[in-house]
Amino acid sequence: MRISFIGSGRVATHLATVLLAQHEIVQIYSQQLVHAKLLAKKVQAQAIDQYQQIDQQIDLMIIAVSDQAIAVVIEQLSAYLKNTLIVHTSGSTNLDVLMQYHQKSGVFYPLQTFSLKREINWTNTPLFIEAAGADDLTILTELANSLSSRVYQYSSEQRLSLHLAAVFACNFSNYCYDMAKQIVDAKKVDFSLLYPLIIETATKATQSDPSLMQTGPAVRKDVNILNMHQRMLSGSGRDDLKQVYELLSQGIIQRHISE
Repeated sequence: MRISFIGSGRVATHLATVLLAQHEIVQIYSQQLVHAKLLAKKVQAQAIDQYQQIDQQIDLMIIAVSDQAIAVVIEQLSAYLKNTLIVHTSGSTNLDVLMQYHQKSGVFYPLQTFSLKREINWTNTPLFIEAAGADDLTILTELANSLSSRVYQYSSEQRLSLHLAAVFACNFSNYCYDMAKQIVDAKKVDFSLLYPLIIETATKATQSDPSLMQTGPAVRKDVNILNMHQRMLSGSGRDDLKQVYELLSQGIIQRHISE
């Protein structure tokens, strides 16, 4: 399959790199040509920064840009690719955003966190596909199956719920790790001492209902410890962390109020 990309960031880099093993990556478009060139060189493609330069003899165009840019991109792109399947990689953007400009539209959403310096286990990464037409859905199904053993045909509404849940499970939890590191760094305590706890907590959450695995002073309703922790945060001048601590503790208490 001949595939081109709009975007040269983390998602585009990981997808283009893994697809190169089985497909031809034709072009990488970016408004910043220097960025397009970096990825294009890696995947043996042509770097472009003008829509007029797009090779129309491709099978698939993948839009891998920020969510807010997708509508602008498809409005401009549809004039150059009349009969080409165009997909976006967003978890939170409805298929209709593409459909209002281009009939042959779809979604190719990998539920994963991407960093440029970390490899992705694609075989175990859930891929969510959606398409307006049956033939296009077949194409995306085959493409997804070539990468992952976990392929799902979900609606835009289902995909959005996953994206929201992923913000809690990934982005917010990572910020909690960041806050934890700030606390121990202030006392020159080694953050790596928390690694076994972090790993065990994540492992339990994947093997059982997280609600049943909840531990700590909030679920125990240990008011003395809760108050002590909040005084510590106030005394250190970290009212921002104190607010998060209070909010999460109250959430846990309410979640387990009948226990």
